[in-house]
Amino acid sequence: MKTAIWGVWHVHAPEYTRTAQKFGEVVGFYEPDDALAAAFAAQFALPRFATAKELLASDAEGVIVCSATNTHADDMVAIANAGKHIFTEKVLALTDADCARVQEAVKTNGVQFVISLFQKYLPSRRAVKSVCESGELGNINYLRFRNCHSGSSNDWLPAHFYNREQCGGGAMIDLGAHGMYLAHWILGEPITAKSAFTLCNRNPGAAAKNTDGVEDNAVTVMTYEGGAIAVNETGFVSCCSPVIFEVHGDKGYVFMERDRVVKCTQATAGKIVEVELPESLPLPIEQFVTGNVLDGCGMDEARALTRAMELAYDC
Repeated sequence: MKTAIWGVWHVHAPEYTRTAQKFGEVVGFYEPDDALAAAFAAQFALPRFATAKELLASDAEGVIVCSATNTHADDMVAIANAGKHIFTEKVLALTDADCARVQEAVKTNGVQFVISLFQKYLPSRRAVKSVCESGELGNINYLRFRNCHSGSSNDWLPAHFYNREQCGGGAMIDLGAHGMYLAHWILGEPITAKSAFTLCNRNPGAAAKNTDGVEDNAVTVMTYEGGAIAVNETGFVSCCSPVIFEVHGDKGYVFMERDRVVKCTQATAGKIVEVELPESLPLPIEQFVTGNVLDGCGMDEARALTRAMELAYDC
């Protein structure tokens, strides 16, 4: 597929561009911010579209959206109305109402939509999901996902990732998105949410960037019909913290740390046993550019993620 890059605001824009070049052709990029455009152009020998209109008039069949989150809805409505397929970085938009606008434009124009919920396609996460679906855990009553990095404490996040207007928040709406969509994958839609957000960075460089005081350490606790609880932990201030994904039921549990998965259930006679990992699946960006799109990264999942974030920030 011929693609174009709409915005290089997001830190994953270079990664998506490399994948799009590997599996197809990237015809150019649009970025209104000159400093961001210059940094991106230093990595990729791609023409820069002077305007969004120029990108929309190009021969790109699909557009990879890496603009600021608060512009996503307007950006994607314009892209869909131009008849071009859409790949977007998460989250889709800051409100479900804006997501609905994008969905209507996608449906009306018959274009494809893919969102980067990439952790659902990793072998270790799929192994956890498989155990949950097997019924071996019995009635699932608890889920915990922890995913943190040192972007603030080691000061490698760009300044605009602390911009409340552009991002919609801090650590939870960015890195915490993974826990939200994985919880939905296992438990469905939450009915309540309570969050604890703090600001605890002590790195002077990151502190100077975070003039809006967005959270860099966060936990959201959600409840579900049937009584299950999910705990989504995230943050920008943890060094070397492993990714942890655990699900418990009344007949046992499954536990993932980094890429190792074990289970302990009545079926294993209470013994901890290793869970075999399934084969790798293409990530959503590869699915998009090759046209081989799998279930799990579409509009329904995108809207569920935004609704969960609305709950997390409104409580």
